[in-house]
Amino acid sequence: MAQTSPPTPAEAGNDGQPALKRVMGPGLLLLFIVGDILGTGIYALTGQVAGEVGGAAWLPFAIAFVVALITACSYLDLVTKYPEAAGAALYVHKAFGKHVLTFLVCFAVMCSGITSASAASRAFAANLVTGFGLEAGNTVILLIALAFMLLVLAVNLRGVGESVKLNVVLTAIELSGLLLVIVLSMFFILGGQADFSRVVAFETPADKSVFLAVSAATSLAFFAMVGFEDSVNMAEETKEPSRIFPRMMFTGLGITGVIYVLVSICAVAVVPVGVLAESETPLVTVVQTATPGVPIADLLPFISMFAVANSALINMLMASRLLYGMGKRGVLPPFLAKVNAVRRTPHAAIVFTTLLAMALITFLSLDPESPVVSLLGGTTSLLLLAVFAFVNVSVLVLRREDTGVDHFNAGRVLPVLGTITCLYLVLPWSSGRPVGQYQIAGVLLAIGVVLWLVTWLSRRNRA
Repeated sequence: MAQTSPPTPAEAGNDGQPALKRVMGPGLLLLFIVGDILGTGIYALTGQVAGEVGGAAWLPFAIAFVVALITACSYLDLVTKYPEAAGAALYVHKAFGKHVLTFLVCFAVMCSGITSASAASRAFAANLVTGFGLEAGNTVILLIALAFMLLVLAVNLRGVGESVKLNVVLTAIELSGLLLVIVLSMFFILGGQADFSRVVAFETPADKSVFLAVSAATSLAFFAMVGFEDSVNMAEETKEPSRIFPRMMFTGLGITGVIYVLVSICAVAVVPVGVLAESETPLVTVVQTATPGVPIADLLPFISMFAVANSALINMLMASRLLYGMGKRGVLPPFLAKVNAVRRTPHAAIVFTTLLAMALITFLSLDPESPVVSLLGGTTSLLLLAVFAFVNVSVLVLRREDTGVDHFNAGRVLPVLGTITCLYLVLPWSSGRPVGQYQIAGVLLAIGVVLWLVTWLSRRNRA
């Protein structure tokens, strides 16, 4: 076996582990952000959002975009000030210095990546079954989802360079799918066959007011906007992060926000809300309605597969880098900071997060009637919105700390506004979320508390 030379000082961290490889420039970072935001949320949950508010499904996506944009400013303030992996957990630790709080934030963000990737894996399996016209039950879909997660594991272990290059291909495919939905729907609409009046019609559940229904739909639609925060966990693998992050973040959010609003408007104009809400593959239904009998409609399930695959890949990249960063700083067990000397990837963290994702998919799939994708998507947004509230507060706490580098300044008003809006979409009496999302999040956080106690006791015994 050939021997591998040890990393040079420029390639090694303070702990002797190899440093992560800086491979992402402006183009790859933009595609990473766009590719992470686009995906499972818009492809799988458009129908559920329409089911909450009716034809005005574009409104929750627009509100979610504004909330994401406000919080993105806080993230830019912090990532350009502290360009290191670990993201929100790192910022909260610097602001409050409480290990238990840092651990919970770390665990919540990690779980959000895992729940998002798990939702994507289930959506991938469902689209595969639809695309090939298979008569498959819940067990087969579960097995496909688990096999897909093993494929994501293999790509992540191969290296971030290969992962982000694959992300370029998958982002192009998922973007083409959404543009296909928009273009074909526009032909249908301009042909006078669509009911454009549905776009401004509110149809809310009987037990909810219009205001609460919009809040509930926004809470779910926010799952489609998450992803911009994943990019900060790639800071140590980005070239000149302080310079390129702000421009790429705003560009990526702007692109996805416009696409989401256009797709949601087209969807409700082409397909009746009731039909859209009942479909597990809503955008496939839109294209089939707009182009009945045309073979091009048969392509969308496969495009959807690539789109949700991209979401899973990037979320698992994020989760593993987050654990790597916290392991590197001693907040989590040090074995999670191990880096493969050849591939220079955090292999221990990658395997750990993949096993957690597979366990979650299996547990939630035991009930064949469970709305797995919407539950996981809503739980993802719930966890992240709670974390975002802490990030916005952290900006205010760390305002006066001088790191000696130029960084983006979010000011004072935006972090305060971001805190308020995020908490509004988290609290049960204002967000209109189903109880199941809080139950999943509660169990995951309880597991986090147990793991933190075990880690703390272990370190105390060694002291």
